[in-house]
Amino acid sequence: MPPAHRQLAAILECAQLARVDKLPRPSTNCRGVSSAGSTRLEHVASLLQGSDKPSAAFMVGDAARVLAELPSHCIDVCMTSPPYWRQRQYQASSHAGAIGLESSFAEYLAGLLAVLTQVKRVLKPTGSLWLNLGDTYVDKCLLGMPWRVALALTDQQGWVLRNDIVWHKLKGGPDHARDKLRNLHEHVFHFVKQRRGYFYDVDAIRKTPGRAQVKNGSIVSATGVTGVRYKRQIELSCDLTADEKQTAIAALNDMLKQVADGTYADFRMVIRGRQRTTHSNSTKLSGRARELRDRGFYFLKYHPKGAKPSDVWEILPEDTHGRSLHFAPYPADLCRLPLLATCPKEGVVLDPFCGTGTTNVVATELGYRSIGIDRVPEYIELARARCLHLQS
Repeated sequence: MPPAHRQLAAILECAQLARVDKLPRPSTNCRGVSSAGSTRLEHVASLLQGSDKPSAAFMVGDAARVLAELPSHCIDVCMTSPPYWRQRQYQASSHAGAIGLESSFAEYLAGLLAVLTQVKRVLKPTGSLWLNLGDTYVDKCLLGMPWRVALALTDQQGWVLRNDIVWHKLKGGPDHARDKLRNLHEHVFHFVKQRRGYFYDVDAIRKTPGRAQVKNGSIVSATGVTGVRYKRQIELSCDLTADEKQTAIAALNDMLKQVADGTYADFRMVIRGRQRTTHSNSTKLSGRARELRDRGFYFLKYHPKGAKPSDVWEILPEDTHGRSLHFAPYPADLCRLPLLATCPKEGVVLDPFCGTGTTNVVATELGYRSIGIDRVPEYIELARARCLHLQS
């Protein structure tokens, strides 16, 4: 075990003993841990011990080196947006080796992968990585940098890519180029360490559905479906047998009852000869096509807790007017859904490029603990102040 890991493990052991014995927490000299340079580790150890209240710990330094001090499998979610290559100049540009200022995109990729390999180590097996990246042009050629990073993570580090979210920013800065379109989107990639068994609470991010009503004695779904049109189509169908029509009407009545009692939020009915198959007409490829062939109809049932979000998010970018300290803070809404979906209750969130702490602020708002890392002390101070303001 590396010395930094042994140091943090000793602090955690001391903290656990203090909790069990209900004694004051021991000093950093407990069990041979030196007091020099241990304050940062002590704060992190305290946070990792768990608490009923959300809290945030911040560390100044190079992300890869700081992460190397953390024990393995201690983080539930990493949500981050690293500096984009040759896109912006942050205050960290005065620090040698700052990510984003490399002379080639190959060096940028190597530096970013060095951080993310440490992220993978500290993530729990059930954990998730959410990575927001923007692209850049070199000699009029769009590099596809987000996908270069994503493919390197899957091919070289063994990450599993679950989603590529398109962040539609709705508005952007001026673009005076006369030979290309405006760029109004960025990527947010969702990675996991294992194909099955990772934490994902889909119900926490569903859109609240409307409720069915009863009007003039008839059941009306949230989107206005009464079944009258479907019944008429069944009765007039030349593609259904008499037995199929009878079965379809009975199934439709039963579906309307399930909508009324909340079993389903809504539905659509596909009838042979009236609506096209949802995905494919091939009975070899589509189970629904086979159902349409064999029964003459099928239902598309809406989940009672609402629909899942799509992989296109329309979120306004953070207004950067008047922001002299940090040029590119990302919007809080961009990390709210990832944390709700993939961080368990009282889990720990990490942002190794935290900047002014938006990820940590949202984590605090949602009741999670969080760790933020950045090279620039001024950013860390602002991030800490933002989280303390929420807690006060």
